[in-house]
Amino acid sequence: MFMYCAALQYTFAQSDSVIIRQLFNEVLMNGKCYNRLDHLSNKIGGRLSGSIQAAQAVEWAYQTLKNEGFDSVWLQPVMVPHWVRGLKEEAHFLVGSTKTPVHICALGNAVATPKKGLQANVVEVKSFEELVSLGKQNIAGKIVFFNRPMNALHIRTFDAYRDAVDQRSQGAIEAAKLGALGVVVRSMSSNIDIYPHTGAMRFADSVIKIPACAISTFDAEALSKELKRNQSLLFYFKQNCEMLPDVESYNVIAQINGTHKPEEFIVIGGHLDAWDNGDGAHDDGAGCVQSMEVLQLFKTLHLKPKRSLRCVLFMNEENGLRGGLKYAELARKYKENHLAAIETDAGGFTPRNFGVTATESQFLNMQKWQHLLKPYGIEEIIKGGGGSDIGPLKVQGAALISFIPDSQRYFDLHHSETDTFDKVSKRELELGAGNIAALVWLLSQYGL
Repeated sequence: MFMYCAALQYTFAQSDSVIIRQLFNEVLMNGKCYNRLDHLSNKIGGRLSGSIQAAQAVEWAYQTLKNEGFDSVWLQPVMVPHWVRGLKEEAHFLVGSTKTPVHICALGNAVATPKKGLQANVVEVKSFEELVSLGKQNIAGKIVFFNRPMNALHIRTFDAYRDAVDQRSQGAIEAAKLGALGVVVRSMSSNIDIYPHTGAMRFADSVIKIPACAISTFDAEALSKELKRNQSLLFYFKQNCEMLPDVESYNVIAQINGTHKPEEFIVIGGHLDAWDNGDGAHDDGAGCVQSMEVLQLFKTLHLKPKRSLRCVLFMNEENGLRGGLKYAELARKYKENHLAAIETDAGGFTPRNFGVTATESQFLNMQKWQHLLKPYGIEEIIKGGGGSDIGPLKVQGAALISFIPDSQRYFDLHHSETDTFDKVSKRELELGAGNIAALVWLLSQYGL
């Protein structure tokens, strides 16, 4: 019996290896994801939730998936925030009569400055602890400059991002508690350059909303250097953003029905919205077209998954997470059984790993597939995975999986005007789609 089981496992592995090779042959020779990303990035552009561009992206994605003839394609309504940037921001710091222009952009969900702009003295801090230690007497009536760089010692840049991003997301709350007039935050970038990086920020009902902007890393260095010489310098910035009433938008969903266990779902998804200062090619146009490509590959190669596959293009990941929350809410309502969810939201770079949050036995079962993926660039399947949009599915028992490409260049581009289609490698994008499709094949055939 043991020899029979071993022989059967070997036969399955051979068959899986052949199918995985077919998936890669198809995506590398005939893949559609790169051309689709070209359209999404260059014909539609930045797709902030509530915008005309976001609506155009929804319509494009729906029609594209509908035209491919999947078993079902539908729009899932969701109310989303509608924040608008307004006129281009401007800023400088002032020493005597000398103005030094700097590059800024409003943080997502931020409020506007007064119409003539905001000008005040600056207090530089590296952390919330330092801010609190200065006290209200040193902060009230001033602009707080959060200048903690991403830690270069982290090899995975996402770890450095997580260590630094609290000053962007919560800095305005903490500064407002002490009477600050505004906040300037060093961009979440691993490069030193002139491009400011936006990103979502939060407010609290208990404190006043104050204007908040990101400053480029190059200008943050210059401002910090000048403050060491002249602590009485003035900083001026003007931004015109505002939050409009919520509007209806949609998650876009396509499905291939499973042959044996159609009631078990495997989600592959990215977020369709993107910040308005670039065209969202890496964040997260790449993830969207890779997710679309997975279903495309199964259909083109006439592969029949045992479990149902869903491509979900979520709306409003960037400044609200409404799409992911709505999807999970309706999954609970309809008692849908989600076996696993894969999120691709780390750029279209060279594949490296898959990260998994699941039970120990599920994780060990998935690790057995490493040898099938290694020839195509996946170094290992590691513990710890998920994503903002699929995270709410965890309470329903779904295994959460992150597609992890090489991270070194991601935060050079992330949330900035440099996140554009020309920064995406066709081959890297397609290799990512192939690896996700290969993992989906294994999940669909064997479960967890």
